[in-house]
Amino acid sequence: MKLSTVLDHIDSGHMALPEFQRGYVWNRDQVRGLFDSLYRRHPVGGLLVWATESRSATHRGDGPLAAGVVKLLLDGQQRMTSLYGVVRGRPPKFFDGNAKAFSGLRFHLDTETFEFFQPVKMKDDPLWIDVTELLKGGTDALGTSITKLTKMPAHAAKVGEYAGRLSRLLGITAIEVHVEEVTGADKSLDVVVDIFNRVNSGGTKLSKGDLALAKICADWPEGRDAMKAKLAEWSDHGFRFNLDWLLRSVNTVLTGEAKFQHLHERTADEVRDALGRACKHIDMILNLVSGRLGLDHDQVFFGRFAVPVMARYLDLRSPKQGALGEKERDKLLFWFAQAAMWGRFSGSTESFIDQDLGALEGPDGGLDRLLEQLRLWHGGLRAEPGHFTGWSLGARFYPVLYLLTRMGEARDWGTGLPLKASLLGKMSRLEVHHIFPKAQLRKRKHSRPEVNALANFCFLTKDTNLDIRDRLPEVYFPEIERSHPGALASQWIPADPALWKIDRFRDFLEARKALLAAELNRRMADLLHGDDRWLAGAAAALEESGTPTGGIATDEEEQELEAINAWMEGEGLPRGELSWGYTEPESGRQRAVFDLVWPMGVQEELSQPVAVLLNEDPETLAIASAAGFRCFTDTKAFKRYVRREVLAGDEGG
Repeated sequence: MKLSTVLDHIDSGHMALPEFQRGYVWNRDQVRGLFDSLYRRHPVGGLLVWATESRSATHRGDGPLAAGVVKLLLDGQQRMTSLYGVVRGRPPKFFDGNAKAFSGLRFHLDTETFEFFQPVKMKDDPLWIDVTELLKGGTDALGTSITKLTKMPAHAAKVGEYAGRLSRLLGITAIEVHVEEVTGADKSLDVVVDIFNRVNSGGTKLSKGDLALAKICADWPEGRDAMKAKLAEWSDHGFRFNLDWLLRSVNTVLTGEAKFQHLHERTADEVRDALGRACKHIDMILNLVSGRLGLDHDQVFFGRFAVPVMARYLDLRSPKQGALGEKERDKLLFWFAQAAMWGRFSGSTESFIDQDLGALEGPDGGLDRLLEQLRLWHGGLRAEPGHFTGWSLGARFYPVLYLLTRMGEARDWGTGLPLKASLLGKMSRLEVHHIFPKAQLRKRKHSRPEVNALANFCFLTKDTNLDIRDRLPEVYFPEIERSHPGALASQWIPADPALWKIDRFRDFLEARKALLAAELNRRMADLLHGDDRWLAGAAAALEESGTPTGGIATDEEEQELEAINAWMEGEGLPRGELSWGYTEPESGRQRAVFDLVWPMGVQEELSQPVAVLLNEDPETLAIASAAGFRCFTDTKAFKRYVRREVLAGDEGG
């Protein structure tokens, strides 16, 4: 099939993208490479399409499909989107990505190279041909270009040679490309997605959730948009979740199972109704978790896979029971916090969700059975000081410290006010404060895990954090106690002034860990309203986790990483997460701390996870690479990647 015919099929609706395909992610280098190969008549690969009836084909975008059999692109999306964008001068109707990747392509008649438009370099130079203008204009545009060159003495001698090159460029759309079809009644969506994953071995595989969503959208085309709208609403309130996670909650509400295997058997109306119920339950859960536990944004929302179980619990409650009572509400939150603290869903997520869903079913099912299952699995729910031994913002107990700050009577050291979620103003946002300053500890050769130990963290307002600067506790603690008596104790600071000296730093950490563990057990007991049997018996086992590798080593590194985040914001892109703890999925053990990451990709869910790792050892780099992160070890390389592959612009400086 000629490439021009492929483009015509896209225009007429005879060719489109299946709903499960991801968005366009090519960069300008890849577009240039495609056109260079086409111009030189090098092989660019064939297309794989799924031939199916248009009335049952669920496709991306709002363009209508042609009647009869349509061809849905399984392999070739990036190439055909790029070709269409350059030839037509606009993206196809199914487009989802950055159109700058293929706008402004130029061809140099003398060097026979492709580059994107650069005003200073190309302005008023007739040898730089606008590829889109030529391909859209056809032979008329070819004739105009040749006439213009003929009238220029400097180029007249080579007009014949240039005309041949222009004709060769114009002939790109006449190139034949092999199109292989997947067709037949036996080619169910499951089979087609399996084929897609096989041919797309170099790209991002479709998850079980993607497949389930594709099946849903076959009967309810607006389903994806409805879910995305709800995700955007939660994101506006500080909670970023993905489609797979939301679909998991829809599935548990509708089928009572974690696995998606039976979701496609449900009707569109059933799924639509379940989405409404699931979203209503999730709204309530987010309000409870943020209001009662203080976990008010996604960086501290550490039990997200407990939500599908909680949504199912709320859905099973009879309307006759009325609204959640205080004791029932707090017991549910106790289970949520405990499941998150001990990493209930860190390993085989689906298996544990299914076990917990099973505990809710039948006449004996409910919260008590759910809690008993959790206790039997973990072997004790009381905290010990050693549980606060972790370090970095990625440690599992980091959200616990935030929870204690928000739930308890913790007060800001600058204003003396309680650190509740109702604080207003930019300077009142909570920030992590190193009680013993990083610079002072590094000067005394303390290790990274000690400098960034959880017991050396507290939360303060931005204003207070700036005021304290890098002063030592023995200097600023007495000032705080004079101005706001009890404010230090409210943040679980040991009362003995001898522990405030930097040469007693390690003793300070041990003393504060004991205070934090006692406070956590007290707050958990509050949630049980006297039903303390769940905290009785042995304490939770301490994990033999070892010391995670990696992490920010110096103030200079931290400043460089902050500068990267500031640059990203200036480019209209999301900030990365600093000191992100990587937890091994199978064991729930924290393996490493990555300096700066975008765990869902800079283009969320369209590009692979990215990590900036400055001055890290080979072990940390190996862990990050094995976990699927694209790693950069210097700022220039990272910025070059963002400019070329995300912003789709020139590399710049």
